[in-house]
Order: sequence, then structure tokens, then C-alpha cells
Amino acid sequence: MKLSVVIVNYNVKHFTEQCVRSVLRGSAGIATEVFIVDNASTDGSVSYLRQTLPIADSNVPIRIIESNHNLGFARGNNMAIRLTRGEYVLLLNPDTIVAEQTLGEAIRFMDGHPEAGAAGVKMHNSDGSLARESRRSIPTPLVSLKKMLGMDRHYYMSHLPWDSPAPIEVISGAFCLLRRKAIEQVGLLDESFFMYGEDIDLSYRLLKGGWQNWYLPLPILHYKGESTQKSSFRYVHVFYQAMHIFFGKHYGHLSPLITLPVRAAIYGRAAMALCQLLYSNMRRSMGFIDTRDLQPTYLFIGGRDMMAETQSMAARKGLKALFRQSDTLSLDNIETGVCVVCDTSAFSYDTIISTFARRSQHDLSICTYEPGSMKIITPKEIIE
Repeated sequence: MKLSVVIVNYNVKHFTEQCVRSVLRGSAGIATEVFIVDNASTDGSVSYLRQTLPIADSNVPIRIIESNHNLGFARGNNMAIRLTRGEYVLLLNPDTIVAEQTLGEAIRFMDGHPEAGAAGVKMHNSDGSLARESRRSIPTPLVSLKKMLGMDRHYYMSHLPWDSPAPIEVISGAFCLLRRKAIEQVGLLDESFFMYGEDIDLSYRLLKGGWQNWYLPLPILHYKGESTQKSSFRYVHVFYQAMHIFFGKHYGHLSPLITLPVRAAIYGRAAMALCQLLYSNMRRSMGFIDTRDLQPTYLFIGGRDMMAETQSMAARKGLKALFRQSDTLSLDNIETGVCVVCDTSAFSYDTIISTFARRSQHDLSICTYEPGSMKIITPKEIIE
């Protein structure tokens, strides 16, 4: 077995389905297995995924592990990693789409660079823009303090080119390709982290173990947190608690003159995030909502089958919709703020991501539609 893909799902069954389908496309010619760990979802994820994914018909073995509890990201991944057989293990967020060539090119790079313990890729946001967290530095006390104060250029390694492979320090957990020999040496994810920070910790341990971490200019789309509830107080607590755990684990031995300013900055940013969350929730409760979010315009681009299905669906749902039957994906003459729904049977994922990435203004949302599924997947909601 060459590649084992591990996806942890929690109440995002539609994103997970789309993610797995992109993996199946991208793993052609690669001996691959897929593990989906369901963290006690309450949205019927397990039954839905068993019904919709080609578990029995696919050449790629797909195994769904049903946890009785929400174990978090680290424990959920570790549960599956212990069962994998691949030479490489890919930790993949459910709210990602992998371009067709990305898996094969990433594995070829790892095969040719035995010193590489892990690799990350070029992540694109849901509007096609580049995600800065594709390349990150270890948050040392100085780097952490500067980031907390808003000086984050060093943290995001902004000096590196986007279109060339380069050694980096931190691999994002959204797409983290690991060499089995490396994780056997340094250990699995630290289960002290419930969510967030475990990718930084593992990356740091790989570097300490003598391995290299690499950034590869291979595209994926990352809806960036659709598998979590970033508008909740729990998110704020878990996120900043992870920063606190990492700092205490790796730098807690340093002098208080160094650690206290960083800890103060972490708690300060957490307090600011809570205040912003309270303010946003208050505005929503008072009815201050952007009407464009409630009723955006959808532009459907794709083949004949898609046109027939989506016209009926748009009428049934009362969507503000435009239709463009075409075998070429073009973003010319589209108004700002439109949700562009791409026919995944007409266009490759690579074409979809690269077309949006080339647009000079990132003012459109990438949405997808698979004919026959009758589901529109957008960065903010699922329409079916």
C-alpha cells in the first residue's frame, strides 16, 4: 500500500463526501486506502456516507470508523493511523478538495526526497485566493509575540515564493502528508490537543528528529474551517488553549521574563476574539444581517445535464440564479459576490481551482455541483 488517507468527520457529511470523491479522482494509479473517522456526529453522517460513497464498487478501500465520542482531531486521526498500511499517511480535512494531480505529484516528490518527513501544499481559500497558512514558522516566543501583536510576516514565511518547493517549518493539518518512517520515529499526534496546534507540535517534533518539512506548490481548495464552528465560544477557547498548551510544552522551561509577555499576548488576543464574537452575535440578534448573505446570486456553469437539473432546483428553492451552458470554465463578466457553481462532471477540480486562482480579484465564491446528486456545496451552506 502506497498511500493511506485519513479524514476525521464531525457533522460535515456533504463536505466529507466531496473530499473523498476528489481523493478517488486524484489517487488513480496509486495503491490507496481511505479511512473516515466519524467523531460521534449527530447529523446522520455514517449512514449517509455509507449510502453515497462507492464503498463496495471502488478500487480504493474505504473504511468508516464510528466513534462513540467526539475524540477531537488528534485522537481521531491517531485511531485511524494505527490501522493504516501505507508508506505515506495523508491527514486531510473534510472541508478540502484535492486537485487531480496533487496526490501523485506529492508522492513523487517524497519518493525523491528521503530526508522529507512531511509535506504540505498550496492551499486556496473558497474564493481562490492563497491561504497564508500553507507555509508557517514554528511559533517561538519571539515569533509568537510578534504574531500576537499583528506582525505576522515571519510566521507565515512570506519571503518564500508560492510556485517553488521550499523547506518550511510547520505543515498544516488540513493537508499533511507524512512518511510512515518519520511518524514511527517521532510518534503520532499529541492527544493533549483537542483541536488546533497538534499540527504545529508534530511538525516541530519532526524537525527535532532530523526530518525536513516541505511546502509543495500543488493545489487544493480549503473551505477553511467549515468543519468547525468558528462563531462559537467553544472555538475561541479551544483555539487559544491549544496555543497555550504548545507554548507550555516546548517553551515552559524558559525564564518568566520571556514566557510571561507571550502568555499575556495569548490571553489578550483570546479576550479580543471573545469581545468580537459577542459584538457579532449581538448585531445578528438585533437583525443586522447582510442581505447578500441571505440571498446571493448563483451562476451555474456546466453541461446540459447540469442545466436541466439546476434550473428545476433553482425554481423549487427560489434561488436568484443565472445559467451558462459551457464546456469551458470562464469567470469573465461576472459581478462581484456571485456564487459560481461549477459542474464537477464537466470540469476537473484542478481546472476549477486554477481558474479562480488566476482571477485578479478574489470576489467570487467557489461552489460545486455534481449532476445526479442534486446538491450544491457552497462555503457557507449545502443546498439540496
